[in-house]
Amino acid sequence: MKFTFDRNAMINEISIAQEIISTKNALSVLSNVLLIAEGGTLTIKATDIKVNFQTKIPVDIEEEGSTTVLCDKFMGILSALPEGEIEFLLKDNDNLVSAVIRHTTKKIKYQLNCTSQDKFPEIAVAEKVSFFEVPAKELKSMITQTSFAVSDDETRYFMNGVYFEKKEDRLVLVATDGRRLAYAEKSVLAGVADFPAAIVHPKILNVVAKHASDEGQISVAIVDKMIFFNFANYEFSATLIDGQYPNYARVIPETQAHSFKVLKTEFVDALKRIAIMIDKTGRIIFNLTPGVLTITSKSTDLGDAKEEIPCQYDGESVSISMNYKHIDAPLKVMNSEYITFEFTEVMRAVTLRPEPAADYFHILMPMSAE
Repeated sequence: MKFTFDRNAMINEISIAQEIISTKNALSVLSNVLLIAEGGTLTIKATDIKVNFQTKIPVDIEEEGSTTVLCDKFMGILSALPEGEIEFLLKDNDNLVSAVIRHTTKKIKYQLNCTSQDKFPEIAVAEKVSFFEVPAKELKSMITQTSFAVSDDETRYFMNGVYFEKKEDRLVLVATDGRRLAYAEKSVLAGVADFPAAIVHPKILNVVAKHASDEGQISVAIVDKMIFFNFANYEFSATLIDGQYPNYARVIPETQAHSFKVLKTEFVDALKRIAIMIDKTGRIIFNLTPGVLTITSKSTDLGDAKEEIPCQYDGESVSISMNYKHIDAPLKVMNSEYITFEFTEVMRAVTLRPEPAADYFHILMPMSAE
């Protein structure tokens, strides 16, 4: 096996493989990236068993072959080498297979032990699978608005992913951890055949959102407990999370009796200042009076903080306790100038929306008063 490649082009692909691989244990083949050189193309594969990645790049092949190398160390070597053409040569010395990696114009050479591809897991291939197209920019936006809200409680594994479903011509993504819910929908499925609802691991969604261009389409398929995403020269797939997703519609209020609106930048800055004095419960208190929102945090050991900002509200005085992290997380992905909080009672679900309303929103459960 012998081929030559452009150092920068290889770094781009191996960096994605690193994101997929979840271990750096040199004894595990799951720490390795699979390289297959044939037909003028280098196929690169990586997996953590649940999430898979495959891509192809053009290389100059002198001798075809395949092997696996420790991904983290391979990336380290590539990063240390100067830009330019790099040669990869597989050698077998006394049954010890290693790759000689050297710069073609500079006297720099590395030798990296390899593992046979026979031990590398098979990666599911989307053959004879019906894909549908989703605008990349729209899908990326939906992932950004939802994936952060999944539960990390492994005993509630069915909430460890983003719920992915089709409603008429709309794609709906939902994530919840039981105390908050993130919802996004877009009418991007006109003419698309029905497909089964799925619970998708956020890891694959976040990688897709990170590396897909805003231009063009992403091809998606859901079949046989797998989901596939194809775009550019990349193929991603993942095992779906098994289980019954909660009836999220029951959590979403049909109407809310009251609301207040604030300038997002002013609200975010106030939250940051108030957060300095938050205790381990993460509780902050919203005190509403006509035209004024007072945000308070209290720490028994340290003290308290209070700030008033203007708001559009003309109802009765009311106090609502909220979890700071549950508010801060959606604010980081909302891109509107103003935001609106809608509520009915102080201990019932609060709806956080962009203003003007868009195709996403967040549901937050208040905390009990101290």
